[in-house]
Amino acid sequence: MTGPRTLPRRIGLFQATTINMSQMVGIGPFVTIPLMVAAFGGPHAVIGFVAGAVLALADGLIWAELGAAMPGAGGTYVYLREAFQYRTGRLMPFLFVWTAILFIPLIMSTGVQGLVQYLTYLWPSMTTAQGDIVGLAVVALVVLLLWRRVDSVGRITVVMWAVMIVSVAAVILAAFTHFHPSMAFTWPDHAVDFGRGGFWLGFASGLTIGIYDYLGYNTTAYIGAELKNPGRVLPRSIIYAVLAVMVIYLGMQIGVLGVIDWHDMLDSNNVASQSVASAVLEKTMGKGAADTVTVLILITAFASVFTGLLGGSRVPFDAARDGVFFRSFGKLHPKHEFPMLGLLVMGAITAAGFVLARHVGTSATHPPLAVLISLLTTVMVIVQAFAQIAAVAVLRRRQPGLARPYKMLLYPLPAVVAAIGWAVIYGYADKANPGVHPIEWSLAWTVLGIAAYLIWARVERTWPFGPKQIREEYLDAEPAPAA
Repeated sequence: MTGPRTLPRRIGLFQATTINMSQMVGIGPFVTIPLMVAAFGGPHAVIGFVAGAVLALADGLIWAELGAAMPGAGGTYVYLREAFQYRTGRLMPFLFVWTAILFIPLIMSTGVQGLVQYLTYLWPSMTTAQGDIVGLAVVALVVLLLWRRVDSVGRITVVMWAVMIVSVAAVILAAFTHFHPSMAFTWPDHAVDFGRGGFWLGFASGLTIGIYDYLGYNTTAYIGAELKNPGRVLPRSIIYAVLAVMVIYLGMQIGVLGVIDWHDMLDSNNVASQSVASAVLEKTMGKGAADTVTVLILITAFASVFTGLLGGSRVPFDAARDGVFFRSFGKLHPKHEFPMLGLLVMGAITAAGFVLARHVGTSATHPPLAVLISLLTTVMVIVQAFAQIAAVAVLRRRQPGLARPYKMLLYPLPAVVAAIGWAVIYGYADKANPGVHPIEWSLAWTVLGIAAYLIWARVERTWPFGPKQIREEYLDAEPAPAA
């Protein structure tokens, strides 16, 4: 048996860490601070960012073991294919791609919503209908820009990273020039009361927002085939990125709370509830500085949607070419050679998710961004989070001879912590979002995916309508250097 086809391994630890960080820090921290404050009901919202970091770190160790053992391109798709092929054939990788078609566009919808929110600072008279038009125009423009040959987005990624760093640094520095400790550290009475059900509901909502802000810590697992010494680089890139971003988020959260009264973030008529970073800059450095940083944040939001849809549209394409998804997704544009169907489908879902959330989430307790975050995280939990936790145990039993350059520290404790964290997010999703039914939507999408798989499997004559194709691709491959 031959090992998987490899790509040049040119990405070292520093580059890998910055790649993860660039994906983690996009529009998220600029739009979720008011949501976190609303979830906890006070400045003790910092608990949410710490809890999110703990879950990201625990879940990251799962990615680290799987990615170091199978350092190819594909991430979850590869891990589920290798782990569950023995009993369910191609079902699990198919379901992952099916789920990714939904949750990747929903993540992009949050970027569009964040852009519209911050645009209200420059255009305060914008109506809901005008916001809808702007958001749909942004999605259409992104799809139009991607409707061409895209050989490299390296420059766009670098520009986005630089703009993001400047924006975050400006907010943090401005906040700490006018910082009032009493505003940031005076917590309401009974703020942390473990005996109250309300605390745990707020904690679950905050954890959901927190893990959304940390999403991207696993990016290097998808480019494992291009990492130098992946057994060493991949685990460290995840751990270092989570810790570094936690420091950034805490600095930004505490700094903002030391300048803006947290009550203002709960007032839908106050600019701080929609554009908190702009509010900080205006209060500390004036309207001109606030306008400038707002423009930078708008650029960050647009670039994140652009690069997200670019990469996301390739997920069903790669799976279709690998014979694990509908063949129509594997077709390229005849002239520009990009996956047409994946781009069109994900662009349409991005637009639909944006509009749906704006008209379902219309109250102060149910803002559109919170609705989108709840929907995308619940969709991810079943087929990605829980499935990968199980994949670690399954592969240790099914492929004991698989080279594991990195083994999860204190196994199975991180897996247990991650499972509890994701279970809290999933279990409280309906209570935290009454009327939205994220659990029911996630289950319905999964059931629909199973039905789609059965139709596809019947046509392809694979399990359960044909033989399983056991493909232990990495079992005999040359092991990566140990961590």
